Amino acid sequence: MEGTTRCDANYVPLSPISFLERSAVVYRDRLSVVYGDHVKFTWKQTRDRCVRLASALVSSFRIHRNDVVAVLAPNIPEMYELHFAVPMAGALLCTLNVRHDSAMVSTLLKHSGAKLLFVDYQFLDVAKGALEIISKSMPIVPQLVLIPDSEKLATRPKSEILEYDALLAMGTLDFEIRRPKDEFDPIALNYTSGTTSSPKGVVYSHRGAYLNSLSAVLLNEMPSMSVYLWTVPMFHCNGWCLTWAVAAQGGTNVCLRAVNAKDIFECISRHKVTHMSGAPTVLNMIINAPASEKLPLPGKVSVMTGGAPPPSQVVFSMEQMGFEVYHSYGLTETYGPATVCTWKPEWNSLPPDTRAKIKSRQGVNHLGLEEVDIKDPVTMKSVPWDAKTIGEVMVRGNTVMNGYLKDTKATQEAFKGGWFRSGDLGVRHSDGYVELKDRSKDIIISGGENISTIEVESVIFRHPAVLEAAVVGRPDDHWGETPCAFVKVKERYKLSADELIAFCRKNLPHYMAPRTVVFEELPKTSTGKTQKFVLRERAKAMGSLSSKGKSKL
Repeated sequence: MEGTTRCDANYVPLSPISFLERSAVVYRDRLSVVYGDHVKFTWKQTRDRCVRLASALVSSFRIHRNDVVAVLAPNIPEMYELHFAVPMAGALLCTLNVRHDSAMVSTLLKHSGAKLLFVDYQFLDVAKGALEIISKSMPIVPQLVLIPDSEKLATRPKSEILEYDALLAMGTLDFEIRRPKDEFDPIALNYTSGTTSSPKGVVYSHRGAYLNSLSAVLLNEMPSMSVYLWTVPMFHCNGWCLTWAVAAQGGTNVCLRAVNAKDIFECISRHKVTHMSGAPTVLNMIINAPASEKLPLPGKVSVMTGGAPPPSQVVFSMEQMGFEVYHSYGLTETYGPATVCTWKPEWNSLPPDTRAKIKSRQGVNHLGLEEVDIKDPVTMKSVPWDAKTIGEVMVRGNTVMNGYLKDTKATQEAFKGGWFRSGDLGVRHSDGYVELKDRSKDIIISGGENISTIEVESVIFRHPAVLEAAVVGRPDDHWGETPCAFVKVKERYKLSADELIAFCRKNLPHYMAPRTVVFEELPKTSTGKTQKFVLRERAKAMGSLSSKGKSKL
């Protein structure tokens, strides 16, 4: 209105830190975190622990604004606390994939410039190996803080490495929380796939994290004091922003170190879980659990799935068991969930298999994202809503990354034309709902994790017997996809599938190594380019390598 001015006192930069501050008052005596038989905290206690930890980071390690603090840990209470404590210290939290080996961890630590690394006892050897690699090329390496086994604190020998609780004790409650000066200040750093050749560090802002967290509350229909079971990794897109979302609603975080069907059912029954999330792999694990491990659900359990399009049969089977499935779609660059297949009442009367197929669509943008569209990547024109015309999935809005760390060129390419280009191909139905038809042409999504075929191929080519190689995804009932290598061997050389798989496992994290090897001539175009779409069809025809939803990588 003309003649009015904005009162600057009303501008408080948006930040998920405020979620914890509020819950420490509103839900102060309610459970915030439970883990195993012995660890239980209230929201007041969690807030106090996070403030003390932030204080210790600043006073003991001289952490400054925009410094990077890394963590290598599973879904444990300390991992949850770091999601608030590190931003409270003004720093960026960099959560590392626990499936990475020492070489990969060293690459990401160097690229991020992390000053400090929190490491769970289970991954201490990986962390030590990473620091040893870094020490060969850099004079200063990140300092270690050990997160010990909370179940064995009374019986284990004292470590020479500074431990989490000892650091916590160094902090004080009168610490002045370093809130962001601008809501676009960075809060977290997440690596897309961690390729050694060109790692992409996705920078999240306080504003984006705040808005995507509230959107996650809405798309999961998460009321206050929900009970959330941690079956999606907190290291992946900060747990799809649900680390902060649960705090916004004063819910209870049920931490789970290892994801398996037995523990999932026991936690749901014991803690009266209301919400959980996971890739279709996790859903398949639940569906195919032995009858002896399955327990009746204490009530409705809402499950958000994403990471890969869930097969309609998986959705159908989950709902037969009493779970309510919410399907979302997103990328690391969109803070995790960007779209949701919002359900319409008129679909309830459709046959079960039809309902499941509709629910498998990627849907529409959630309320925190401005727009999602399917566009021709060359003309940037929207495709017709005919469910046939294929284009690229593109998004724009407040819940899209700031950019890639130290990679201006890749950032500019990703936002070329004013939209974030996902690289995924899809169609748009007449009701506006998006459905993926193909993923980024070379990326394999296995168990919710992205695998770069280029990186796998580069390792295969290092084998002296290999002449040509191409890697594609083979459909898998358990993992979604697993790497399948098509290989041509040099003349006068002999090579078995087991030998090549063993070679790859020595040079790659196990989940990235091929599980299928086919020796044959590779199909080529007239210009000599390998026709991967032909190989994908051949891999698809092989069917699933896993049986009954059980497999080991």
